[in-house]
Amino acid sequence: MSGLARLLRSQGIEVSGTDSVESPTTEALGAEGFCIAVGEPPAELPAVCNSLIASAAVSPSHPLMLEANRRGIPILTYAEALGRAMQSMTGVAIAGTHGKSTTTALLSAALIEADLDPTVIVGASCPHLPDAQGNATGFRLGAEKIPAGPRANQPGLLIAEACEYNRSFHNLKPVVACIGSVEADHLDVYGSFDAVLDAFREFAKLLPAGTDDPSRGGTLIIGHDTAHRRDVTRGIDARIETIGFNPAADWSVAFEPTTRHVKLTHKGNFAAAYTCPMPGDHSALNSAMAFALADTLGADRESIVRAFRTFKGIGRRLELIGDRPMPSGGTVRVYDDYGHHPTEVEMTLRALRQHERPQDHGGRLVCVFQPHQHSRTRFLLDDFAAAFGQADVVIVPNIYFVRDSEAEKHKVSAGDLVDRLRSRGTRAMHLYPFDAIVEQVEETCRAGDLLVVMGAGPVWEIARSFMERAPAAAPTSV
Repeated sequence: MSGLARLLRSQGIEVSGTDSVESPTTEALGAEGFCIAVGEPPAELPAVCNSLIASAAVSPSHPLMLEANRRGIPILTYAEALGRAMQSMTGVAIAGTHGKSTTTALLSAALIEADLDPTVIVGASCPHLPDAQGNATGFRLGAEKIPAGPRANQPGLLIAEACEYNRSFHNLKPVVACIGSVEADHLDVYGSFDAVLDAFREFAKLLPAGTDDPSRGGTLIIGHDTAHRRDVTRGIDARIETIGFNPAADWSVAFEPTTRHVKLTHKGNFAAAYTCPMPGDHSALNSAMAFALADTLGADRESIVRAFRTFKGIGRRLELIGDRPMPSGGTVRVYDDYGHHPTEVEMTLRALRQHERPQDHGGRLVCVFQPHQHSRTRFLLDDFAAAFGQADVVIVPNIYFVRDSEAEKHKVSAGDLVDRLRSRGTRAMHLYPFDAIVEQVEETCRAGDLLVVMGAGPVWEIARSFMERAPAAAPTSV
């Protein structure tokens, strides 16, 4: 939403907004001159208001939503507004159950390095997308027309994630798109996996017909083995290329997890070799997807590799917070991650164990995981229970309550997940509030352990609090 606000203002539109809590995002928008109300929403909309744009987290009963309805002011979702912006630009939409933000961030870095000057909206903070004060944001304003490459003088690039929740990605207008993976999620909306597949198929149909020239027409890059490509691409006219670890994929990825070395081939020909900026098989695939998209959009391959070499990461995606000194000596390494789907949890834990290898020096992998939404937790409870096999200790706060109904809230609890984990032999416990969890982490962790805090809610606060409570260094004698 903050990126969209910046984009709309760059087009001469007066933008104001409101959020329930203060955050670095609201503070940054205020510093840029936006009128942002925090906490209690304003009593009424401005006297002159052409539209109200609401995120998926906003209830229809929100006071400003009710007033907009009373006054006949059009209400747009984020995706509807983004889709309108894409109509006058070369839209590039990053879709899939996992990896959207990381792929978008890597792609944007590659296109910037290749001097293609994209406009970018990412759902996470990126150090390579700073604001005027140098703070990491999820937005960059690019050129009105693509300045170089085979697409030179076409409308400027707009790179954005395409979220499948509530079929919102059907509102976008992409020319180029990718679908990295398709799995069961948001079943509170879809009801069945077949309906999820149908939604991705309808998204793919949004692309224009392809041509032999990749700089013209629509292009879809889709996971060879991870995106049910035959079902999703059935009946679409866009140019299609597949990507994956399978040698039969158009873009074939070879990955060595210890060194993080990636070798990428395109239709049997060498394309690139580079060190993946982040650990894990899933990160390697995200980087390869970003490479394939950048190549399709006309970036030279040397620039893409150069961008990956200097990539500074992305907020809450395998983000290394630091090494936290322990009172008895030694340190605990702390990571923060946004993963909130069973597959994401499993991939992240496996990547950390492969990359950091705490077990090699007697350390353990300790995970604080906050489930996100009661409906997701209930539908995927068994999958979640199986996802923590790489963890030695799991601490589960209360489920983050967002969008679900009160009835759904009473159908499952964090205790249910803990019971499933313990039945599988995983050491697990349910604790609240966050302060109690930080105290438990203090008691549980010992030097050499690896702590990862995971979830899409405010669970990141636990990692920061744990770091802030580090014992003061002993004074040195002179």
